[in-house]
Amino acid sequence: MRTLDYTTEDLCRAPRLRIALVTETWAPEVNGVAMTLGRMVDGLIRRGHGVQLIRPRQQPGETALHGGGLEEVLARGLRLPRYDGLKLGLPARVRLLREWSRQRPDLVHVATEGPLGWTAVTAANKLRIPVSSDFHTNFDHYSGHYGMGWLRQPVAAYLRRFHNRSAVTFVPTAALAAQLSAQGYRSVEVISRGVDTALYSPARRDEALRHAWGVPAGGLAVISVGRLAPEKNLALALRAFAAIRRLRPDARMILVGDGPQRAALARAHPDAVFVGMRHGEDLAAHYASADLFLFPSLTETFGNV
Repeated sequence: MRTLDYTTEDLCRAPRLRIALVTETWAPEVNGVAMTLGRMVDGLIRRGHGVQLIRPRQQPGETALHGGGLEEVLARGLRLPRYDGLKLGLPARVRLLREWSRQRPDLVHVATEGPLGWTAVTAANKLRIPVSSDFHTNFDHYSGHYGMGWLRQPVAAYLRRFHNRSAVTFVPTAALAAQLSAQGYRSVEVISRGVDTALYSPARRDEALRHAWGVPAGGLAVISVGRLAPEKNLALALRAFAAIRRLRPDARMILVGDGPQRAALARAHPDAVFVGMRHGEDLAAHYASADLFLFPSLTETFGNV
């Protein structure tokens, strides 16, 4: 296991590639996987590579994009039960065999482990196209949060088998690489994340925004950012905030994000400030304007927020 550490000059000298990227989530969906992949695709195209993006159709009548280095292939998908806003891509082995026989990619990169991803690995292996994969999400850990703890071991076994069918599995941290290797994953490599420090900067602190949250002068703004869903362990953050407020009555709790638990959390915690989804400079201002960040999730592979 090693960290891949390429400079900009290395990438610019590399041969131009045609890369097929298979994912079940993509913008405008808001989650760490979609955001990470969006930045990766932008970087590949800027460096002159061509990207074929294979993903589920998000809306009826949606048309595939072509041009600017990006070619989309829209597959069929189904809404994920109890996880609004995401789709599970349906198997597409025959279509992918046809697509890749017509125009062969240099590499197939599979970012998600659903049926679409599984058949992409199968098709690529049949055509002897190199395959890499990403491990973004501890789906086996999610099962307990959705009342299906009995699925944890079968899901973990499926994920290991899925990734061991690819030549290499990319993960964001050395700790996760060591964990997966100990579980029997082969050929695990680290490609770490980064932060845009021009966007996420203390200079974006906004006193008017703090006032809108109801934070008094000199008060304590406590923030939690992420999907409002069971796997994020938000009950712990809210218990921690209750302890904070006993010591600091001027503290306010701000929750940035949306999800299936929002309505229930808002009813149970009427004093908390729920601001919904935030993007770009607005999101950066929310981070910079807070004083304390609470992140209680135990299921993260990296923790992009």
